[in-house]
Amino acid sequence: MRYITYLAIGIFFGIVMFKSEAASWFRIYEMFHFGSFHMYGIMGSALVLGILGIQIIKRKKIKPFPGGEMSLQPKENGVARYLLGGIIFGLGWALAGACPGPMYVLVGAGYPSILIVIFGALTGTFLYGLVKKFLPH
Repeated sequence: MRYITYLAIGIFFGIVMFKSEAASWFRIYEMFHFGSFHMYGIMGSALVLGILGIQIIKRKKIKPFPGGEMSLQPKENGVARYLLGGIIFGLGWALAGACPGPMYVLVGAGYPSILIVIFGALTGTFLYGLVKKFLPH
């Protein structure tokens, strides 16, 4: 039953992403050329809702679905790795025209060419897993 709930939430999220044009290559192109506030508004509202959600979880001590304790660990400070990771992520996003969430939405919307991008993303993730122990973290 839990997986059906996750699937339903994922489908709803995909529909919202597609209908709000967050998965639109043109909207992403506009954003990277500072031509429209559309995507910045979507990301900004997601950021605000995320901050509010985390604060509510912390203050009300909300427990996860299966039970147990919620563990929200603070991230390590460091500018270089976040800067480098952000640049790599942004370049991939700009080249592909989609970040990881919308990639799957685009498959569901009937754009099979995005499967090449998904294959590349999964291959890159796999390769990172292989060399992770050799990289400075």
